[in-house]
Amino acid sequence: MKGLTKLTVVSLAVAAALPMMANADALISSDTAAFTCDGATLTSIYDVQGAGESSPLIADGSFASVNEVTVKGIVTARSDSLYKGFFIQDVEGDNSPYTSDGIFVYLNQAAPDTIQPGTEVCVQGKVNEYYGSTQIDLKADQKFEVGALGDVPAGVEFYVADGETLAQALERVEGMKVKLDAGSEMKVTRTFSFDYDSYRNNMVLSHKTPLMKPTQVFEPNSAEAITLGEANAVNHLLVESDYKANNGEVPYFPDFNAETGYIRVGDQLTNLEGVIGYSYNAYRLLATNTITAGDFIRENDRTDAPTVADMGDIRVASFNVLNFFNDVVGGDANPTDSNRGATTEDEMVLQRTKIVTALVAMNADVVGLMEIANNGFGELSAIQNLVDALNAELTDEQAYRFVEVEDADKYEGKYIGSDAITVGMLYRPDRITLEGAAKVIATPEQHAAEGAETREQDGVVEQSPSYDKYQRHSLLQTFTINDEKLTVVVNHLKSKGSGCIEEWADFNEDSEPADMQGKCNAFRVSAAKVLGDSLKDVDGDLLVIGDLNAYGKEDPVAVLTDYDASTTDHVIRTASWTTLNGKVYEREGSVIDKGYGLINLNTQAHGATTYSYSYSGELGNLDHALANASLAAKLVDIDDWHINSVESNLFEYGSKYTGDLVKSENAFSASDHDPVIIALSYPAPVTPEPTPEPVQDSDGGSLGYFALMLLGALGLRRR
Repeated sequence: MKGLTKLTVVSLAVAAALPMMANADALISSDTAAFTCDGATLTSIYDVQGAGESSPLIADGSFASVNEVTVKGIVTARSDSLYKGFFIQDVEGDNSPYTSDGIFVYLNQAAPDTIQPGTEVCVQGKVNEYYGSTQIDLKADQKFEVGALGDVPAGVEFYVADGETLAQALERVEGMKVKLDAGSEMKVTRTFSFDYDSYRNNMVLSHKTPLMKPTQVFEPNSAEAITLGEANAVNHLLVESDYKANNGEVPYFPDFNAETGYIRVGDQLTNLEGVIGYSYNAYRLLATNTITAGDFIRENDRTDAPTVADMGDIRVASFNVLNFFNDVVGGDANPTDSNRGATTEDEMVLQRTKIVTALVAMNADVVGLMEIANNGFGELSAIQNLVDALNAELTDEQAYRFVEVEDADKYEGKYIGSDAITVGMLYRPDRITLEGAAKVIATPEQHAAEGAETREQDGVVEQSPSYDKYQRHSLLQTFTINDEKLTVVVNHLKSKGSGCIEEWADFNEDSEPADMQGKCNAFRVSAAKVLGDSLKDVDGDLLVIGDLNAYGKEDPVAVLTDYDASTTDHVIRTASWTTLNGKVYEREGSVIDKGYGLINLNTQAHGATTYSYSYSGELGNLDHALANASLAAKLVDIDDWHINSVESNLFEYGSKYTGDLVKSENAFSASDHDPVIIALSYPAPVTPEPTPEPVQDSDGGSLGYFALMLLGALGLRRR
């Protein structure tokens, strides 16, 4: 029951005739009369809740009832920390599915020990709509009477009716104790991890299916994308514990572990019970029991290897390795002299082991890497460190080498670009052959001096601050396989996190852009334009892979693939104030008319609803495989191997927030992005067998008459 107010009442004690040293939350003085419900007119909880989004006892435009109500119910749960009060429920109810039989009683402190689940309690106070939560406010005058302790009410089976949203279904049971069962169809859409709204670890469920990022499946700003975004906003339920979970623990799932007690996005949750509350603009289930691994219905469970690991003649993979740095074991420095990765040797070895485990299972012949430390190609480089560990697990025929760019293409004679991280490429020389030297494709930078742009709002004109933005350069290498050329380009475009000058101009520097494409979208479009221009004359097959930091239907992907301005109202622009290789690229952003015609292999094979990444409870592909037509015709299959995006980040190598949780060397949570593996058909040329020459006689004719007679005689004799 959604409203907005702030409570400003003060607490008053309830007990009397107790010693002055008694608990301060139970008394003010020894001569205070005890509160009793005797003689009071009771109001049913369902009449307080009503069938609407707010209590019918609260007038429109107000957030509290004029009069106090007296309500009696059975305690279903205490909330000493998250909500500071307790939940009560009318065990009889009104048998209406549209009105809740439960409600939260707000104390602003932990309830006294006499109030436990199963206790009958009578309370008296005003009804409040507190930031969307319907509750009875006892903060000022804590008027409650504790009765007998009995059975705790059973949770009602939760369901979403046809034609209603999850939010509407939760509103019907706000304040009640519910139970999730198979019929609830509640799936994990964000696994157990940190929630920045409530600043605690929790988990998010959605109804029927995990949420998909709208711009993964629909064009930005389209009616379909907006509709899906609105639907997602009312299709989530957070699963909470009362007290903040200890690092590495899931309070309602005590057997949480990296090997057998994991929680994956897409798992259906059953047998969990709890009370439904509302805070921080979201419904929350406050768990009242514990569950086991058997209570998760796993529709897309872990697999030991991707489905395409042995398909095709060769395989190419794209893998973001989550800031693999080797600084802690004496690795060379990167251009920024900063370490974004492991902070101890144990962390670094675990991270590398998990990555190697994944790479061995992927069985790819070419691997594009993102987020590897940009510390060169020497013996103390991160890429050499990774290759050495990888090859230690393989035969000589399976071993990898890394692609190194020529000195002329290196920044300061050593690096690929000037960022702390870079892209890289591994290949198996026994399976595929280098064709020529690798090349670096420089990507645009954005440099706008202070005051380069102005904006106006409510008659106030402001000048922009200075902006200096960068993105990683791309790496190109051509290979030959069975006399055919294959060019692979590895990319890692600008992230969505920090803003560019375009966000400032649109007043989005502190908020997410309305088109749901994240910050610096135009800057990524500039990079896509440079890539498209650089690759349009490539000879042979072309495969563009990597972390484009853009979902499937977002502008950078559209520019590289099938965008056509003549068929849509959606306008795509590049960024302003960009430079390329130290020269002005575009002073003002330009409008894109047509894409570069590459084919999204994932969409070709599996449709738009694929994913390699999860953010804020929504799935989508940031990691892509885009091909020209000749390569698309060679596609056998493509697989996003879901070892990372659907797993808890508590299983990653970092130990800062994981407490005593035991880590695993398995491939799961090796990174935060799923690897993408592409199986391709490059069959060896078939050499036709020579046609036998006919046997000729001395006259140059065919087999002679005498020979035929001899063969015939032999045949007759054998009979």
